[in-house]
Amino acid sequence: MKARTLQLPTQVVGDAEAMEALGAQLAEQVGPGDVLALVGPLGAGKTTLVRGLARGLRLDGEAVASPTFALAHTYRGGDVTLLHLDLYRITQPGEAEAAGIDDLLYDAEAVAVVEWPERAQHLIPDTAIWLQIDVVPAGRRVEQVLPPRMP
Repeated sequence: MKARTLQLPTQVVGDAEAMEALGAQLAEQVGPGDVLALVGPLGAGKTTLVRGLARGLRLDGEAVASPTFALAHTYRGGDVTLLHLDLYRITQPGEAEAAGIDDLLYDAEAVAVVEWPERAQHLIPDTAIWLQIDVVPAGRRVEQVLPPRMP
């Protein structure tokens, strides 16, 4: 089974407000059991996109913060539970498993969003939807991409 394609043309978003709006649009296309893998450098707007996704799922977008130090945040109370994972601090083989990240990625009742998925790519489901966010002169370029090849 492979990832499905979203109705998401490659686009450049100019500011944080536009990135949040894009996240809210994505909420219309995802549901329980979906995993979004967000790839991009520090400061690309990954957490901002998640904030908009949360709002689109009728969750408190203001509560969304980068889970870099906690590895995962769970947001409940809207249409669906949102699991927000940040694997930036994962540096050693087995760390993600020891933290229980693999269990969170396969929660059929939640939408899971993973920042820095390449740090534990072996755990990311084959059905994950991969989005690349790059910093460009006009803002942030967002496009759906194929998962990177495993080394």
